[in-house]
Amino acid sequence: MNVGSYSALDASVLVLNKTFMAVHVVSVRRAFCLLCKDLAEVVSMEDGQFSTYNFESWAELSAFRAANFRQEDDDWIRTTSTELLSPRVIRLLSYDKMPKQTVKFNRRNIFARDHNQCQYCGKRFPTTELSLDHVVPRSQGGGTTWDNIVCACVDCNVRKGGRTPRQANMTLIRKPEKPKRSPLLNLKLTQKKYQSWQSFIDNAYWNVELK
Repeated sequence: MNVGSYSALDASVLVLNKTFMAVHVVSVRRAFCLLCKDLAEVVSMEDGQFSTYNFESWAELSAFRAANFRQEDDDWIRTTSTELLSPRVIRLLSYDKMPKQTVKFNRRNIFARDHNQCQYCGKRFPTTELSLDHVVPRSQGGGTTWDNIVCACVDCNVRKGGRTPRQANMTLIRKPEKPKRSPLLNLKLTQKKYQSWQSFIDNAYWNVELK
């Protein structure tokens, strides 16, 4: 595949187990590897119904779509002889394990939960310009937990110091809490091209862990 296809190859694909439960998110590159090895099939929404395709039939559909109609949100992978439409959802043919039910407590998920927004001044920053703040400082018994850690810009963090927001006369813009599902997954769902994931996410009470 061409070097120019890297951005499309790095797009995200929702992975279902064989009972159609969302269990993971992988890159398009990884999804095509699974399809080529007959370990997975593409799941596509068409006219309100789901259709499934192996690699060969997906290649045929891609050729038809390329020749007749392309949609703005499609991603295309160019090969030496043809173009392949990037799948959005695939289903593992033999994997029946249940999805993980916990959201990892880490810096990346905290930034995603708070939308890279300082929870005191409300301004958005690159992750490199954000820090993590204990709402109730550890010196006052505050824990390192979902409901006591927030994103804060450097200025607000310095201003707050080792005090609670009330002691520092500062106000949180929203109450921190543990997300019900992966914050990074929520960010993906705001993009139009990943809207086909919604059907598999809304009907479930589990979380997709993003690697």
